[in-house]
Amino acid sequence: MTRVCLIGDPDYTLQYELLSRETSREALATYDLTRPFENSLAVRTVSVGAAISLLNDLQWYLTRFVDEALVLEPSVSDEEWLSRALATDLRNGDVTPAETAEFCKIYGLEVVGEPAGPGSDGETDSGPESAAAESEPRSTEADDEEATSARRQGATRRLVEPLYVRRTGGKLPEYDLRDVDETLVVRVTEDEYA
Repeated sequence: MTRVCLIGDPDYTLQYELLSRETSREALATYDLTRPFENSLAVRTVSVGAAISLLNDLQWYLTRFVDEALVLEPSVSDEEWLSRALATDLRNGDVTPAETAEFCKIYGLEVVGEPAGPGSDGETDSGPESAAAESEPRSTEADDEEATSARRQGATRRLVEPLYVRRTGGKLPEYDLRDVDETLVVRVTEDEYA
């Protein structure tokens, strides 16, 4: 299944902004919502075409409240995400999966929040202080792998400082902007890289 992950603009609480508005709430109603990173929202779709269609349906909200819209397409990679522009090119047949690997953006993953105490379910309290908090997505067993280890420790992870790199000889350079335990690779178009 293809996954879509929306990373919210730091000036807004993404879950509140999307779930408090009727049109976006209805567009997301058929999906199981997860939160793999701080201020994010993720869903699973049936294909890259369905992922792009969902992003197009949410365009008004993406423009206002989202910093990044990412797509994880298993036919391309199980670990490296695609930018929305690159996923659109893939869906339109403008690039093949093999042609998506050269240009990348690597994010550091920083753990935020305090570890959960004994007997806790590992949830973090980062929801909005409004009526929409009742609609906030909750963790399920189907949550993305990226969030599993952080949730077990009672913390969430945040994407920090992207490093733009070019894959050479099949290898990516190391992320060196700050000391992090993990990184997230996003494949981008040549225009986004420039």
